[in-house]
Amino acid sequence: MLIREAKKNELYLLKKQRLSSYKTYEEELSLKHWEMLKANVSSDNDQQPGVEVFIAEMNGQIAGSVILFPSESKAYEWKSETVAYPEIRLLAVSPEFRSQGVGKALVEHCIDISKIRKQKFIGLHTGSFMKNAIALYEKMGFERVASLDFTPLDDGIVVKAFRLDI
Repeated sequence: MLIREAKKNELYLLKKQRLSSYKTYEEELSLKHWEMLKANVSSDNDQQPGVEVFIAEMNGQIAGSVILFPSESKAYEWKSETVAYPEIRLLAVSPEFRSQGVGKALVEHCIDISKIRKQKFIGLHTGSFMKNAIALYEKMGFERVASLDFTPLDDGIVVKAFRLDI
């Protein structure tokens, strides 16, 4: 598996890859929440200065991707405040590459970069319905920071905050 920075001409493909990856949640979510999630994974928020997009390649194919927002950036379009540490966003593994360590490798890559940059923490948010993602993050040592949770819609879904001391 090769982890590398995405090229500008691949960003459109990555939006399609993310959408394909997140489509498994469409049946679980209300139409309103699904539409919001689709808009989120398809946004251009990953093209802000300092934001890095990484790809996991296997056998010449894009197996997964992740976005790393630097500390003090605005990782969420709908929130006005910034996060004081790097934030992992939109980890996506294509269905045909799941259970092969792709997601873990992408998260580890973001952690390694943050360590090199001498960051004290790295954070992320994930929907309460993303059980496999939550299990992965907890297994990797991320801890809940409930004070940073938010509820984007009034539908019972909490976007849970996690942070890892590095």
